[in-house]
Amino acid sequence: MAGDREIELKFACGPEDLAAVLAAAPAGDDETRELISVYFDTPDLALQKAGASLRVREHKGRRVQTLKRGQGLVREEHEAAIEGLAPDPDLEPLPSLLPQGATLRPAFNVRVSRRQRTFRYRGAEIELALDQGEVSGGDRQRPICEVELELKSGEPAALFALARELSAAAPLYLAFDGKAARGQALVAGDDQKARKSQPVDLDEDATVAEAFRTVAGAALAQIAANAAALRLQPNPEAVHQMRVGARRFRSALATFKPALQGEALEAVKADFKWLGHSCDAARNLDAFAEETLKPAEAGVEPPPGAYALRKGLDAARREAWERARETAGSERFRALMIDAAAWVETGPWREAPGAGAPIGGFADKALKRHLKKLAKRGRAAGGGDDEARHHLRIEAKKLRYAAEAFTSLYGRKPVRRYLGALKDLQEVLGELNDLVTAEPLLAGLDLPPEAAFAAGELVGGKAAHKPRLIHAAQKAFKGLEAAEPFWG
Repeated sequence: MAGDREIELKFACGPEDLAAVLAAAPAGDDETRELISVYFDTPDLALQKAGASLRVREHKGRRVQTLKRGQGLVREEHEAAIEGLAPDPDLEPLPSLLPQGATLRPAFNVRVSRRQRTFRYRGAEIELALDQGEVSGGDRQRPICEVELELKSGEPAALFALARELSAAAPLYLAFDGKAARGQALVAGDDQKARKSQPVDLDEDATVAEAFRTVAGAALAQIAANAAALRLQPNPEAVHQMRVGARRFRSALATFKPALQGEALEAVKADFKWLGHSCDAARNLDAFAEETLKPAEAGVEPPPGAYALRKGLDAARREAWERARETAGSERFRALMIDAAAWVETGPWREAPGAGAPIGGFADKALKRHLKKLAKRGRAAGGGDDEARHHLRIEAKKLRYAAEAFTSLYGRKPVRRYLGALKDLQEVLGELNDLVTAEPLLAGLDLPPEAAFAAGELVGGKAAHKPRLIHAAQKAFKGLEAAEPFWG
């Protein structure tokens, strides 16, 4: 089984847009193929847990076994011709991924009609594939319509340049989930749900540049998945998780700042600040609805006007979700995702001093730097003002996201213990921040008098707990100071 590195961009699109994509692509000879693929795994999903996928694809009587593993746009691929319908478990690297005595069974199927074209573009050889069909598993099916650009030879920058051209011709949405990931989610019943952040696995021998690509790529994948869910059906969890993905990406920029440089960095920062802020109103409205209004409604004596407040608040939430959906479907968002992925994979920062250094020592220094900044702002936990506590909360998030990104380098148990203390501080600071944002948020809703009265009563009741929360924040900060850092 031959091993290779696959560099590929995938885009979701509508069937009505495929003709425009093909017309905008460089000329070449087209080939239409009907592809039938069966994906396999063990009953306990050993391959999926290892970040791998295994398929047997049939075309014109020929069967090919393909194993892929890895995250992001660059993946490891092993391919070999086989005789039977079932995969050969002895072909490398399957033996190292399968438990002793494990059995493989079909997990789901993918059938697509593929129109394929190979051409030269800016000195690179690129394969364009337009796939339309469906993925099916058990009694579930989902349509597939996507555009794939695979780099056969040449520089990856050409791949992104072509992606920008084709995206100008038709609305193409960068996607990080391949057909295997879509099938796995379909079988699990998770294919249309919001996507939480996934743990990243960093190799101890990785360079700083490789680690950044992995961490940033995971954040981009989270953003792309939740943007897709939002375009399908606006909902609060997808809005929240898209916002979290944007925050994680911005946090990665801060954590890896010593190894990042170039003019494009500031543009990337601005784009992701815009993306995060586009979801702020929805998040703040959802937080007030779930954490303040909902408990009051369930109480013995809900405040007068609670029903009117619920009605006005839910209307405002739906509008905020719709604005987030519009963001996820906008031309700016599509360009942002392509440009960010291109910068992560091909940007000049890769040549910066330190980018090729081992990640281990860099991670120690980055975590120390985040903790130092947090400690400097720590006095705000008890004696500062609202703005100072806001900045303390931001530093706590940066340290948390950095710790989670580097978990695989240190071991989960020591990191988890430290994160417990950090999350205690972050949670109480989050409650204080919600107090600060609630009043201006509700004042901007133009609520009827009875609803405004209920809102004022609830905000006032929450504000009465502010001294207790400040004391709790001070205590949580002292708890974090007493926690033993897990890094060297």
